[in-house]
Amino acid sequence: MYKVHFENRFILISSEPDRLQKYGLFHKFYDTRELYKIIADFQADTKMASINIYGPDIKHIWKIFRIYFTEVGAAGGLVKHISGRFLFIEKKGKLDLPKGHIEPGEEPETCALREVSEECGIQGHKVIKALQPSYHTYTWEDISYLKKTSWFLMEYSGRMVTEPQIKEGITRVEWLLPEEISKIKSTAWLSLMDLINMSVFKA
Repeated sequence: MYKVHFENRFILISSEPDRLQKYGLFHKFYDTRELYKIIADFQADTKMASINIYGPDIKHIWKIFRIYFTEVGAAGGLVKHISGRFLFIEKKGKLDLPKGHIEPGEEPETCALREVSEECGIQGHKVIKALQPSYHTYTWEDISYLKKTSWFLMEYSGRMVTEPQIKEGITRVEWLLPEEISKIKSTAWLSLMDLINMSVFKA
């Protein structure tokens, strides 16, 4: 199953119809041209919250889906302090996790560690394990991009820095306990809450 975010909307690609969720449209994959029309229509119609595209050969559908876009890579970290608190930042008016584009020749794990340091001003954090990657799209100069963000759960025992890194575009830094995370739902990206629900509340 693959979930691709278009800001706070998404397309879910699955082998069977996902009847547990409510979707604006269920579509069985038939051919490439029809799939690309559905993607283009979904990009244009921002009132449609979600689409479920399904078919038995999910790997083939995912391969065809990705060809529609120009792919880019990013990586980021979900940092857990020894106190049990998790690190969040505010960027462009949205609460988020530190992340950034992978540089040429850079491994995703190295990128994630670097981005956490640059955006949050901490040192000494270590990767515990890889988390489920997330996918989202954006358009720049009439080109549609598909960004895969590789996520890593990290541990940290140093000072809980709260000074925002203004030069990195960070306007706020917070360390939240799991029970406090619910307060960010209204100001966080849907993709972030998916990651949190899978990684914090199911850990």
